[in-house]
Amino acid sequence: MAGRSSRTPPRVAVLMGGPSAERRVSLSSGRECAAALEGEGYDVVEVDAGPDLPIVLSDIAPDVVFNALHGRWGEDGCVQGLLEWLGLPYTHSGVLSSALAMDKERTKDALRKAGLPVLPSMLALSRHVRGGHVMDPPYVVKPYNEGSSVGVYLVRDGADGPPDLAPDMPETVMVERFAPGRELTTTVMGAGPQGEARALGVTDILTDGWYDYDAKYVDGGSRHVIPAEIPTEIYAACLDHALKAHEVLGCRGISRTDFRWDESRGLDGLVVLELNTQPGMTPTSLAPEQARHAGIEFGAFCRWIVEDASCQR
Repeated sequence: MAGRSSRTPPRVAVLMGGPSAERRVSLSSGRECAAALEGEGYDVVEVDAGPDLPIVLSDIAPDVVFNALHGRWGEDGCVQGLLEWLGLPYTHSGVLSSALAMDKERTKDALRKAGLPVLPSMLALSRHVRGGHVMDPPYVVKPYNEGSSVGVYLVRDGADGPPDLAPDMPETVMVERFAPGRELTTTVMGAGPQGEARALGVTDILTDGWYDYDAKYVDGGSRHVIPAEIPTEIYAACLDHALKAHEVLGCRGISRTDFRWDESRGLDGLVVLELNTQPGMTPTSLAPEQARHAGIEFGAFCRWIVEDASCQR
């Protein structure tokens, strides 16, 4: 990261908001990170990313860009390509790994080829999904390129008919076999295949129902148990799978890999759901919580992410 001068604190532009379905979550993440970085002594400028982003960044002239965007445009390689074009060091994963990880079906193809356990799934047109079961229940329907449980439908075993998808669902969606069991997640902090990477721990996410958007982001919507109270074999497998997924997709900075575990099946019941290259950084988010468990307070966590920033990621 290039400094502005020996006496001037580095200027960090924190990108947040943006036009995606995850705008509200991104604004929360960005504000938390901006406040933490100010506390670490950085000159911080908050940027609500819009179509004028190249002009705004040129005016700010940051030393580094902290990417706190979530969802399409901010997490799928688009803004990463812009930052590469502008020659601005930025945080988290680069163009290729961001685009790959955001496409859930291509991510699963890559993980499957690497020997990681993933669920059977398919891409289908929304109109076909509305018209009848394209897979025997139980199954889950979700956008193949969004996160934060945006637009996720669970079709339970014995359901009379197909899901009534919202009109704003994309034309193409992912239909995935439903995996019963516990929701586990692991954050990886590191530079991917060319450097050291570290899995921070395993969290067991407890909810009273389906782990949907509200369960993730509303206070009291879920309870996090860290370290997860699970068998040593399963705990170790989560750490290993998350590190391998981070490496296979070429991630940088931090990533978070989500799992389902059917404890009645032992190790065979553990499957990788997806990998998130821009984990949430809100007060209820999992990655900062796992960092604290590993002895890294939030300010230091954000500082490390900034210090890891670069171009050509």
